[in-house]
Amino acid sequence: MFHQGENSYLKMQRRLIWIYKMDNCIFCEKENKLLIRKYNHWNLLLNFNQYYLGTCIIVLNRHIEDLSEIDKEEREELFEILKGLRKVIIKLFGANLFNYASLGNDIRHLHIHFIPRYDHEVIFQNKKFKDERWNKNYSPYPEDFNISPDIIEKIKQKIGSELY
Repeated sequence: MFHQGENSYLKMQRRLIWIYKMDNCIFCEKENKLLIRKYNHWNLLLNFNQYYLGTCIIVLNRHIEDLSEIDKEEREELFEILKGLRKVIIKLFGANLFNYASLGNDIRHLHIHFIPRYDHEVIFQNKKFKDERWNKNYSPYPEDFNISPDIIEKIKQKIGSELY
């Protein structure tokens, strides 16, 4: 279940995902401390891994597994969220590119990973964010990147305050 060399925070996250895979759906739980904003059909969450500053997860409010199953209203709202979030991340942090992923390998509840990419270093709250994988696949994330819960909360608040 754990990968050699992982820090304790990532180990904890993998354990939580593994536990929820067995019995429950983590995204069907009612409360999520990483929630930035609720929409009619989707919830916008900050990803706990902020190696790519502003990385978010957009989660469908109902439990389905595949992107092809969403209806017209859900699809339209998803694209409005993506457009708005993209504008906010460019304004706040100067992202140059965006990667989107819907894999469902760990959690089988439809969610979209929104991954900003940067060709430059970004400093936020005195923390340096540098995209060492610029012009490459975003994965794998460096295992030694750590960020405090305080900075996570400040990123969440900053993004939330700019969304309309």
